[in-house]
Amino acid sequence: MFFVSRRGMSMATWVAQIFDAAAAEAMGVHENDIVVSIHCGSRGLGHQVGTDYLKSMVSQGYRQILDRELACAPIHSELGQNYLGAMRAATNCALANRQIITYLVRGAFAQVLPDAKLVLLYDVSHNTCKIELHSVDGGRRELFVHRKGATRSFGPGHPDLPPALRAVGQPVLIGGTMGTESYILAGTNESEKLAFSSACHGAERAMSRTQATKRWHGRELIEELRERGVLIRTRSFRGVAEEAPGAYKDVNAVAAAAEHANLARRIARLVPVICVKG
Repeated sequence: MFFVSRRGMSMATWVAQIFDAAAAEAMGVHENDIVVSIHCGSRGLGHQVGTDYLKSMVSQGYRQILDRELACAPIHSELGQNYLGAMRAATNCALANRQIITYLVRGAFAQVLPDAKLVLLYDVSHNTCKIELHSVDGGRRELFVHRKGATRSFGPGHPDLPPALRAVGQPVLIGGTMGTESYILAGTNESEKLAFSSACHGAERAMSRTQATKRWHGRELIEELRERGVLIRTRSFRGVAEEAPGAYKDVNAVAAAAEHANLARRIARLVPVICVKG
């Protein structure tokens, strides 16, 4: 099984706990399964698109809402349409990138464990703008929902969900770090009115990458995690330090908070075993 995890990583985890057996069964998740998590996006293309179009919106005199990073343009303007097209191209690049990595992972498993059954759980993007129908002021309206660092979380019965998942809701994937748990959740109907059917996709950083490299050293982290039963493979010790588990918020608390807020409900908890850092 594959789903999205921490940035620039592939990670093998095992299913340590099931919270909702019926939903887990519908997703094809069982206790002690091995789950391969792949997190990779457009590798800088999406960031460049955002940077370039923010500059264009500001220079052309379009409105800024509170912050320069929230500059905007009318969606049907030439600039708005150009941005939307560029953003969609970056999203497609990210989707294709993950498909290629998944293909290579399948090939690696075939060499070592030829009888292993690898089934796709879900592929989800967490920096997109999508056209969706939502309730606004008592009526249904078509909206452009732009999620940054968030994921869609449609609840049970939503028509846009694939038939196999429609009864349980959309998988919401909260990736952990190299040394912490990850979670599979499912969207709720309550998230529609609370957050336009959105939920978090990770625990987010508690400190910057620069701060993390001053506090941790990659080689020492690799040894520490090895003693805890987590094998790390990387080309960059600095990259490991940047993604140190302590540089992120508590993913257990984040998953519990998402459930408490009725944005998504916990389905399974995953524990890391192997992490390949790109």
